[in-house]
Parts: sequence; structure tokens; C-alpha cells
Amino acid sequence: MSAANTLELNNGQKLRQTGVFLNEFYLAYKSVSENGYKVEFATPNGVVATIDEESINDKYWEDILEVKNEAVVFIKKDCSFNNPITLENAIKNQGNYIGVIIPGGQGLMIDLVEDKNIPILLKHFARENKPTGLICHAPSLILTIPAEENPYIGYKVNAVSPIEEFVIEKFIMKGKPKNRKIAKQLRKLGLKYKSGLPKANFAIRDRNLVTSQNPFSGSSFNILYLEALREYVETRK
Repeated sequence: MSAANTLELNNGQKLRQTGVFLNEFYLAYKSVSENGYKVEFATPNGVVATIDEESINDKYWEDILEVKNEAVVFIKKDCSFNNPITLENAIKNQGNYIGVIIPGGQGLMIDLVEDKNIPILLKHFARENKPTGLICHAPSLILTIPAEENPYIGYKVNAVSPIEEFVIEKFIMKGKPKNRKIAKQLRKLGLKYKSGLPKANFAIRDRNLVTSQNPFSGSSFNILYLEALREYVETRK
């Protein structure tokens, strides 16, 4: 997870609170943990993840407001969430993990995209064919792996759509961040980008890689990610 909490917009002329998008994190966490999987949290330098205040808005929790309340309590009280390990320790432990999920939010566009540990972790999970879930903005982290050693070139991939990026920048953040146009960059690298309609509940799985589009894509993501986890566990028997 990202540990960033401030986003620069318009070349630093405007600052905005940011972080991990709450439902993109919590719905995925809830899904895997309720299906019997143990979750460990990791962030740069072991700093507790900041939650993007925008993501607490009820509009991102259609028909599941009780889950939002559950999530808010979780981030305040859960011991594991509030004591994440470092990404360096995640690398040391990577052989013990059967999958990884990186939730979205603008925070990761600040710290994880610059973190040297991210390509190491992503290449490990790809090499071992372990389920890798990248939500909304998180597929941009595929771009941290140099083209000549990138295992995901040619894969089908989804991420926040160009239209959604425009709406976020124009009407929600009211400013442009440094790192943007994710879909265009993924296509340029050689991935096969596909998106659903704005606010669609949309996710794609290609082999071990599961990617989803936005805060409304949780159920589609969870179905595909659990499927990938179960298949991976079966191969180890």
C-alpha cells in the first residue's frame, strides 16, 4: 500500500490530501480474509497508510454503507493495518506469499511509482505465477518494470479509464497531477488495454494478473482474484 498523503497538482501550485482509496482497499481485503486467507500489510518504510478523505464519501459505497462504517472502524483499530511491514521485509518474505493486491488511490502515484522495491516484487509474483491484483491506478506500477524485462507485455490489462481520469482531475481534484494518462502509457509499453464505461463494475484477468477500473469495480475484481488464488493453491497441492 502507498504511504503518501499529499498530492501536488498543477506543477506544485496546488496541494491536495490523498492516500489509499478506502473501498478499493477494504473490499479486496474483506473478500480474501473472509475466504480464509491471511493478509499482511506492507508500505514504504513501514509507515501507516493514509486513507484518501474523498473515498469516505457515501457515493463510493452504493448499497453497502454498513461496510463503509466497518471499514472506517477497521483502519482505526486493526493492529495489522496500523503496523505494516516495510517493502524490504516484504521482499525478504516474498516466498511465503501466494498473492499480492495493490489498491488504488492517487497516493501510489507519488511513492510506489518511485520505489525501487515495487518492480522487484512485481517480477517475483509474475515469475512464480502468483495472483497479482492491481486496482484502478495501481496498474500504472507495471510501468516501473523496464520494457526489456517486463513480464506483462502483451497481457490484457485494465486501469482507471481516460474519461475517468479527466473527470477526477477536472471536477474532483480540480488540478492535474504529474503522473497521468495511465491507459496511454500501458498501451505504449505493449499491453492490451481495455476499459468499461465510466463508473462500470469492470475488471480483467489475464493469467495471474487481475486489474480493475475504479471504486465501483470491487465485486468484479474480487470474483476474478479469488478465482486466481484458488487455482494457484490447487497447483501447489
